Amino acid sequence: MQMDKNLYEKKIKPGVIAVRALIYSVTAAVTLMVIAIILYLIVKGLPYISFEFLTTAPSRLYETYGIAPMIINTLYIVFLSLILSIPLGIGTAIYLAEYSKPGKIISSIRFAIEILAGIPSIVYGLFGLAFFINTLKAGSSGGSMLAGALTCTLIVLPTLIRTTEEALLQVNPTYREAAFSLGTSKLHIIRTILLPCALPGIVVAIILSIGRIVSESAALLYTAGVDYTMPANYGKHILEPGAGLTVQLYLYATEGGAPDWVPYAMAAVLIILVFIINLAANTIAGIFKKKVSFK
Repeated sequence: MQMDKNLYEKKIKPGVIAVRALIYSVTAAVTLMVIAIILYLIVKGLPYISFEFLTTAPSRLYETYGIAPMIINTLYIVFLSLILSIPLGIGTAIYLAEYSKPGKIISSIRFAIEILAGIPSIVYGLFGLAFFINTLKAGSSGGSMLAGALTCTLIVLPTLIRTTEEALLQVNPTYREAAFSLGTSKLHIIRTILLPCALPGIVVAIILSIGRIVSESAALLYTAGVDYTMPANYGKHILEPGAGLTVQLYLYATEGGAPDWVPYAMAAVLIILVFIINLAANTIAGIFKKKVSFK
């Protein structure tokens, strides 16, 4: 028996080593590729980023290529999308985690959420164009900030729902049992115990949703439009078209109209923004985890 065991280990060991070597090699290759792309864009674009570049509007007359209007448009879309998606996402997650009963309907809802999370963003863009702009008339025919925000809400909702639901389900069940034994209502338990304990996961989901909205381009190209002028009326701007950073970057890179360094500078700005967002997500999640653990 001992001989058979040793023979089995000798046969299996080379195979395990080969699989591990393959996994490590692929991981290292992908990591190096991502680092190389980031460094390439940073080196090509960072020298051209200046205060003037970040705070002025593009002008063909004066041959300036500032990105201030695109930053404002991106902030508009992020702000509107979060106002719409946070209540819907957290509310749906609370229902699925705390109120729903196992069954075919709930299973179908969870399956639909998983499917929505995997749909390409360009499909969301075509839907937003057909429904929000052509049917609901949410803005002009050239698009609007509102239509772009509604489309981005649909994009980030599946991730927000699933992440919040998982955060709620990971709360220690003894907290619920202790609160119920004291006669506390479910709504009070959710408000005072479950949501504070799940807050780190919820915050991470929100910040990662911001990163997804900031980096979105295909959906916004069809819904938010391609206008890059500085808004004249900030209150009415949500019903007007406006190109975000990613959309204008795509237009500069494919259709020209700007020096070669402009797309690289915009790409560097986007990389820095996404890096800051992810760093903020990890930092804030760590802070909330310490506070919850301390309590």
